[in-house]
Formats: sequence, structure tokens, C-alpha cells
Amino acid sequence: MVSTSLDILEDSLIKKIEVMEKIEELNNKQEEILKNPELVDDKEFDETLDEKGELIDKLLHLDDGFQSLFDEVKASLQESKMEHKDQIQRMQDHIKTITSKSASIEVKERRNKKLAEEYFSAARRKMNYSRKTSAAAFNYYRTMNNFKDIPPQFMDNKN
Repeated sequence: MVSTSLDILEDSLIKKIEVMEKIEELNNKQEEILKNPELVDDKEFDETLDEKGELIDKLLHLDDGFQSLFDEVKASLQESKMEHKDQIQRMQDHIKTITSKSASIEVKERRNKKLAEEYFSAARRKMNYSRKTSAAAFNYYRTMNNFKDIPPQFMDNKN
């Protein structure tokens, strides 16, 4: 029972590492997309965010499954700790890898957040400029339409 549970726990940790590696790849892709705010492909950016969301959900699911199984085997594991020493050591190594990946993902997420804020700021500025330009053009058009009905000012109206 304990041996099987430990195998499942180790598999869960390995899957978690694989998911985190995919998240790291998507973070790198997202950074490439956001590097130049003027050339951002909105569709690709959205797809990247959707993929990351799915991977994060999978990660949370793996965490929940790991924690519930670990809670069940924790007492039994304390009794047979020496029998499974090698497997426990491998799992601890996996956990260290997960911790370091988690820290690097968090750092990359902060950088990407800053790049995204710069992109949205540039997009907002561009929209405001477009709005002001179109408002000025509309005002010019309206003003010119109002002037067409004005009679000539220098014409003598005496008979």
C-alpha cells in the first residue's frame, strides 16, 4: 500500500515538473510576444494566456491530489521510513526542483507583467491619440458644413 502510494506521489511530482517546464516555455514565448509593444500579436498573446491558465489549473489539480494522498499515507510512511529511503530521497529532490522552478516562474511572471503593463499603456496612448484625431476631424467637418450656408460678406445688397 505505502509503496504504491509513494509511486503515485512520485509520478505526481514528475508530472508537476513537466507542467512547470511547459509554463516556463510559455513564459518565454509571452516575453517574446511582449518585447516590442508596437508589434504585439493580440491573438497569439491571448492563446498563450489561455494555455497558461489550463496548465495552472492542471498544476492545482496535481497539488490537490498529491496533498490528499500524502495525508492518507503520512502515518504509514512514518513507520516504514527506512524501507523507502531511496524513493523518499528522490521525491525530496523532485520537491527541490519544483521549488526552484516555482521561484523562477514567479520572477518571469513579474517581468512579463511589467511588459504587459507597458504594452497596455502604449495601446491606451494610441487609442487616446486616435480618439483625439478623429474628434478633431469630426469638428473640422462639422464646422466646414456650417460655413457653406453663409452668404458672401463683401457683396453689395443695394438696388
